[in-house]
Amino acid sequence: MNEQLKNEEFRKEWEENQPEMDIIRAMADARISQNLTQKELAERTGINQADISKLENGTRNPSLKLLKRLADGMGMDLKLVFTPKEPQNLKLAK
Repeated sequence: MNEQLKNEEFRKEWEENQPEMDIIRAMADARISQNLTQKELAERTGINQADISKLENGTRNPSLKLLKRLADGMGMDLKLVFTPKEPQNLKLAK
């Protein structure tokens, strides 16, 4: 991965997609931590199971309203955090 991140085009694409990947990972991790299936979460939220699957595999981007419904269905609060960007050289070292 470090070698690929040295490629400017790859690194730029990776960085642009990272926030979406973080949301997808957080959503799936929250569901799994509660031992919920996608079907069970769909029943709790009224969101179609196929749509939850699309969200988790990255083929659909969720709105904030949809993320709030998912959080509510899992008995969780939705929090968005803005954090300072890391210096470029630290990103490549990871």
